[in-house]
Amino acid sequence: MSAYAFVVDLSLLHDPQAAIITASHTAELADRFGRRVRNLVNEHAATRGYELSADNQAAGRWETTAGGEFYAIGVGGGVTGRRADLTIIDDPVKSRADADSPSIRESIWQWWQSDLMTRLKPAAKVVLIQTRWHEDDLAGRLLNDMAGGGRAWEVLRLPMEAEQDDPLGRSPGELLWPEWFNDAMRVDAKRDTRTWSALYQQRPVPATGDYFQADWLRPALTLPRREDMRVYGGSDYATTAGGGDFTVHMVLGMDPAGQLWVLDLWRGQTASDLWVEAFCDLVLEWKPIGWAEEQGQIKAGIGPWLDRRSRERRAFVARRAFPTRGDKAVRAQSIRGRMALDGLHYLASSPWRAEFEAELMSFPAGKHDDQVDALGLVGQLLNVMTAGQVPKPPEPRRDSWDRAFERATSGGDYEPWRVA
Repeated sequence: MSAYAFVVDLSLLHDPQAAIITASHTAELADRFGRRVRNLVNEHAATRGYELSADNQAAGRWETTAGGEFYAIGVGGGVTGRRADLTIIDDPVKSRADADSPSIRESIWQWWQSDLMTRLKPAAKVVLIQTRWHEDDLAGRLLNDMAGGGRAWEVLRLPMEAEQDDPLGRSPGELLWPEWFNDAMRVDAKRDTRTWSALYQQRPVPATGDYFQADWLRPALTLPRREDMRVYGGSDYATTAGGGDFTVHMVLGMDPAGQLWVLDLWRGQTASDLWVEAFCDLVLEWKPIGWAEEQGQIKAGIGPWLDRRSRERRAFVARRAFPTRGDKAVRAQSIRGRMALDGLHYLASSPWRAEFEAELMSFPAGKHDDQVDALGLVGQLLNVMTAGQVPKPPEPRRDSWDRAFERATSGGDYEPWRVA
């Protein structure tokens, strides 16, 4: 018996008149689960004192003679006219790609808030079963909502490989179902860091990073000298203040060895007038050679104001707009390759370090990716970046006597005694 069928069956045993709504990422899958539970109820009808109603036995919609109801829908489907004592949501997204889509995650959240949650009776129970592909998935939002005073949740996480404080009392490293999850399967599962962490360990963010690896990040005690570096910048703009995405300005430098350094970073959920000033501040402070930005964002109405303030404050820099192509992981591929080769360096004491590292380690499964976007934009300038140079020491000052002496001692027209 699946966990899904077990929960439904247990609920009906406890309360034969229970109204149950179940949802999965597609109506077809929800109907398939409903068929299993319906057959289970029918099989044990003689021992329970009730059976399926003769006039309502569809796979995804059936009733019992005791007054119990079962209704299965796909996530996003309508539930108008229904009420529930129990709701089970099983795998609200069908794939890792859907979990990474901000629009799909938002549509699922809106469906939960506006449709499904409004159908729950006051003492209704909700069970959510899902793979945690992304921090900002339905489970993540529900847990954040609980922190703000929303519905209380109990979390049961059963990783394939036991960790500290395992809910089943297993020792660290002990497998959940060794007959199935054997050593060979565990080795195969670990080939993809994110799949292992999310699908098998039920943790959306790998501890060592997935897209960006932890050992690529190189905090340092001091920065190279500014005059030895070539400096560039990039911005990921947001137009909404107080919520949603962050605007991020990032300044990078390339040292004489060709290594990349994050020199400065500004990040805020502010109105455009504030982040435009922050942009000008960074340009005046670091005097970058070039600055990368997204083409669509700058054409959306911010461009004229940014141009005006840059001229007024004399914060001049050659800005280059790149078209938005592919997904975020594709756009960050250039900087990712460079980081894998030489690492990414920054000052260990930087005030933005913790949030910067957390975002890179969680990408693309993290809630925010604005710093990655800005970093990826600077990465698109890599083909025009040049390494910094250590200034040559000045040559010693030479006067006419020095030059005359050189000519005399090198077989020129002058005799040494004449020079003296």
